[in-house]
Amino acid sequence: MKQFFIFVKKECLHILRDPRTLFILIFMPIAQIVLYGFALTTEVKNSRIAIFDQSMDEATIQLTAEISSSKYFNLVKVVHSYEEIEATFKKGTIRMAIVFPRNFRFDLLHSNHAQIQLIADASDPNTANTLANYASSIINDYQEALNNNTELPYTIKTQFRMLYNPELKGAYNFVPGVMALVLMLVCAMMTSIAIVKEKEMGTMEVLLVSPLKPFMIIIAKTIPYLFVSFFNIASILLMSVYVLDVPITGNLGLLLLESILFTITSLSLGILISNSAQTQQVAMFTSMMSLFLPTLLFSGFLFPVENMPLPLQLLSNIVPAKWYYIIVKSVMIKGLGFRYVWKETLILMGMTIVLLTVSIRNFKIRLA
Repeated sequence: MKQFFIFVKKECLHILRDPRTLFILIFMPIAQIVLYGFALTTEVKNSRIAIFDQSMDEATIQLTAEISSSKYFNLVKVVHSYEEIEATFKKGTIRMAIVFPRNFRFDLLHSNHAQIQLIADASDPNTANTLANYASSIINDYQEALNNNTELPYTIKTQFRMLYNPELKGAYNFVPGVMALVLMLVCAMMTSIAIVKEKEMGTMEVLLVSPLKPFMIIIAKTIPYLFVSFFNIASILLMSVYVLDVPITGNLGLLLLESILFTITSLSLGILISNSAQTQQVAMFTSMMSLFLPTLLFSGFLFPVENMPLPLQLLSNIVPAKWYYIIVKSVMIKGLGFRYVWKETLILMGMTIVLLTVSIRNFKIRLA
């Protein structure tokens, strides 16, 4: 038994002396619980909306106040025309617009019925449906409160209009998310074991004594995965058009260039992980925890980012897949041009430059 306890003590000391193992065993589960607890939710909250009030009477002002005070909506803009609504949707500023027609209160009091139009961004059909149901529920509550004080019931009819995806097909949201996820997995996760694999196999010495500079070695490591990514991009787009009936509404060339940029960003991230890891298992585990899960949670693919607390919303800004997901939805689904995605493009370019620079500087030309 004494020898048994000695081995137990040795393993405890080994864990305590290894900060990475200690972090994985103790702090990683805590971090996952906190992240999943706030990020994994089917409830849609704090969704940005705009109001187009053509009546500006007591009823519309009261309804606007009730909708904007709800935890589900955040009134960010008051527009004055349908053209302004369309422009705001193209910028990605809002998820839904509420339109009050002229003489809303007059029609409601004198003819006992009025109409409200809800215009939602249906490129994410589940969120669009949810927001429409939330707004309809608030409007129905207002209608019931009015009916309690009158003998003749008032009727407010809600008209729905779904932009970009009138049929509410789930594939319109699924395809951009899968593109981001697949490219991240193939590029970053597979590239993350590229350099560390050479170290484990003992072939890194051959590379180091070659006349190639570190930059060229890194580029040579990424080229095969770049070709694989081209194939993945082409196959996903072909399947989305001919199998899932998701059209490429925008410019195909712009979509391909943006996909190549995201691919290079993912490759740079994978190389950075590979430079830092000592074994293939550590590299794979690190890429899985730091890339796969954040891509699912913080890209906006599965869960709207605005549902999360502000610290997690800020954290999502460092996830490259978030910006690529926005670009693909804007170009492929909404049919928008470069002037609507130039900010996201610059962010990806900046990330790529930073990641490549750090990867080259961290590349060790001598094995310790």
